[in-house]
Amino acid sequence: MNMFTYTATCLFGLEGLLGAEIDALGYRRLQTMDGRITFQGDAAAAAVCNIHLRFAERLYLQLGQFHAATFEELFQGTRALSLEEWIGKNDAFPVRGHAIKSALFSVPDCQRIIKKAAATRLEEIYGISRLPETGRKYQLDFFLFKDTASIMIDLSGTPLHKRGYRPGTVQAPLRETLAAAVAKLARPRENVLFCDPFCGSGTIVIEAVMQMQNIAPGLFRTFAAEAFPQFPRALWDAAREAARERMCETKTDFSARASDIDPAAVEIAGECARRAGVFDKIRFCCQDARTLRSEGVRGTIATNPPYGERLLSLQEAEQLYREIGKSWRENLKCWQIYVLTSHEAFPRLYGRRPDKVRKLYNGMIPCHLYQFFKNPQKMGKFA
Repeated sequence: MNMFTYTATCLFGLEGLLGAEIDALGYRRLQTMDGRITFQGDAAAAAVCNIHLRFAERLYLQLGQFHAATFEELFQGTRALSLEEWIGKNDAFPVRGHAIKSALFSVPDCQRIIKKAAATRLEEIYGISRLPETGRKYQLDFFLFKDTASIMIDLSGTPLHKRGYRPGTVQAPLRETLAAAVAKLARPRENVLFCDPFCGSGTIVIEAVMQMQNIAPGLFRTFAAEAFPQFPRALWDAAREAARERMCETKTDFSARASDIDPAAVEIAGECARRAGVFDKIRFCCQDARTLRSEGVRGTIATNPPYGERLLSLQEAEQLYREIGKSWRENLKCWQIYVLTSHEAFPRLYGRRPDKVRKLYNGMIPCHLYQFFKNPQKMGKFA
């Protein structure tokens, strides 16, 4: 059985969740670093991981890794790779990438060197002076870190956070992978209402229901590697069939509630839920988060309220935090609450010290997931 080296990338802060997913799928981790995990797997892993990984942004196949502190080393290292095993005589191979903490810091220059080296190798192998690049596309990505170059092929194409269920959006959308992480960390359970009172396009609640129903995040979309002959159609068919069987075998009484003060957002959230196949598990309504009541049931709030950067002014966001803090302390005494925000003074404004804090990133915006899960009647207010 041929084994390959893969790299899955993720938002900073999600490495632990992504690593646990890779472990659960049965693949062997080789390296974990900020924003990426490298692991070993067979050819089927290309399909299985693209379809199943909830917290990954992209999946790559590693072609090779080598020291490259100079452009000559970068050229010769790339030229030495067996690119012809993947890229055919007519295939296209655009280059993109990143350089961090390396002597070679100019991304455009690195792109040109890698492109030239790859073209030189392929022209020599195929005995031609000019590659037409009119065939299938193999996106080459490089990652330079501390003078070590990794050359990879993108197997995902469209980023994995784009599940395919969100056709439109409201302002300041939350990336699906981060929403999935917030949902996971909030520990969705049966017989506990899962609620997002600032639902926006409904992403956190939709991701929570997908997790509870074992709906693979990539089940209903396609991937770049499906066009690669090295990963036969049978692998993708088998991976999708296994994912469908797992989904159909999962029975759950889990239910969720998505609300927002903006009726347009609630409408979009409902449409997204329909496209994701989870509409029947979510109750949608237009409501001010400050009027939320427990209604005699156990509940968990997992939410991403306005930061005061793109929605509301900073002063308006801070006043909102004070008001939901007062309301939720009085009316949701035994509920567990998970709030993702970039405002570092949130606990003081909310009026309660968090039981746990986790640093995450919403795109390039550093955020904190403030977690309140202990009985507030036994805890003091924020001092």
